Amino acid sequence: MLAKIHTFLEKISTWSVWCGGGALLLCAIMVTLDVTARKIFNVTLSGSDEITGYVFAASTTWAYSYCLFNRANVRIDALYNRLGPWPRAILDLVGLFLLLLYIGVLASKAIVVYQETLEFNATAQTTLATPLWIPQIFWVSGLVFFFLSLLFVTIYTTVAVIKRDLPLVSRLAGVRTVEEELEQETHGTVVVTARASAEAEGR
Repeated sequence: MLAKIHTFLEKISTWSVWCGGGALLLCAIMVTLDVTARKIFNVTLSGSDEITGYVFAASTTWAYSYCLFNRANVRIDALYNRLGPWPRAILDLVGLFLLLLYIGVLASKAIVVYQETLEFNATAQTTLATPLWIPQIFWVSGLVFFFLSLLFVTIYTTVAVIKRDLPLVSRLAGVRTVEEELEQETHGTVVVTARASAEAEGR
């Protein structure tokens, strides 16, 4: 059951990253057209920088969960890699709890900001006069989804620790190994080739 939920949330995070990446690509095209039109025709596309800022903020918060499920967050692992399986599992769990506490505070503050925006019907002090609740709803929802995903992963990891399933703890919250990094970057091509070469030499 927990594994199915994990897979489902991971698919949502992957889909959201693709959407965010597509939106950023469109923003890059818009800014390029704006700069070109300004240089050649002395005409500007008003608001391109503002829209890009909104998209960047929203896509960033929705990318957090993707980093969580793919263990892509930056961690200092100089000492971590020298420890045994159990100390690493405990550190992974402690790290999740601390991150959950921080994101819980951050998400709650973001919700307060969003509620105040709705209450005062705030708009951006720009030429577009964008109602701020529109970009903020994507920003806040990304943080909330990340908090819920992080809460689930923390619970899942805790269950794995209780069951003494250390390989599962490592797959959920551990630092990625060199082999996993290679497979992630090369889609398994280099790793498969290396394994095939090793098997061929063994024969």
